[in-house]
Amino acid sequence: MKIENTELYDHDLAMTLENRDRLQSNRNLMLWYRELYAQLFDQIPNFSQKKVLEIGSGTSPLKKFQPHIMATDVLNLDYLDIVFDCHNIADLQAIKDHSIDVITLTNVLHHLRDPILFLSGASRKLKKGGQLVLVEPYFSAVSYPFLKFLHHEPVDFQISQPVLDTIEGPLSSSNQAIPYMMFFSRRDWLTRLSNQYDLKAIKLGYFTSIAYMVTGGISRILPVPHWLYRLYLPIDRRLARTFPVLFASFFSAHLIAK
Repeated sequence: MKIENTELYDHDLAMTLENRDRLQSNRNLMLWYRELYAQLFDQIPNFSQKKVLEIGSGTSPLKKFQPHIMATDVLNLDYLDIVFDCHNIADLQAIKDHSIDVITLTNVLHHLRDPILFLSGASRKLKKGGQLVLVEPYFSAVSYPFLKFLHHEPVDFQISQPVLDTIEGPLSSSNQAIPYMMFFSRRDWLTRLSNQYDLKAIKLGYFTSIAYMVTGGISRILPVPHWLYRLYLPIDRRLARTFPVLFASFFSAHLIAK
């Protein structure tokens, strides 16, 4: 990755460490992640025995719940298994081609300079029939105002191609709209991956409405009692799953490698 602003890169490195600590001290948010991972991976038989590669593990708590995964990021953090730019995954010699069962990333794709380039390269590391599992923001009637006006990351639906024009820092550069457009309004972008993935077999899912916002997210902890949050979370999940266009704030996609 070509970093245009090294000061911003250093800032993002420090922010990642702070965010990781805040996330893991937020009981409600950790429960949110635990339920998310259960929804994503419980449907994969013998997941705990699979060879799993996570992209963008800087803040992610996945390894807390699934210690067997390989954690990676572009940021040089000492708790990672591999440090590399995921755009170059196809040429990554540390992982053999067609050796990975699952590649997963949560709220990472919208930070990538060229998501299609990454997804294409990732297929080279997946076994035939292996899965790439991603989670990204979903723009529903409820979530749109939060994502567009209250969240700090940009939302731009006017782009003609699924790329970021400039990369400053790994966290500081993003467009939350890109993954949503790829899977819901610009499916023609996905056709560029038809040689790598079985696009007819993509499985989409939806996760939570305002349950993430109620935790305070990574930036703060809201004073919602944990017992009350535990009671509310299943209701919120059902709303998102049953009426996604109205309520969902996140979507998941399972892609199957050819």
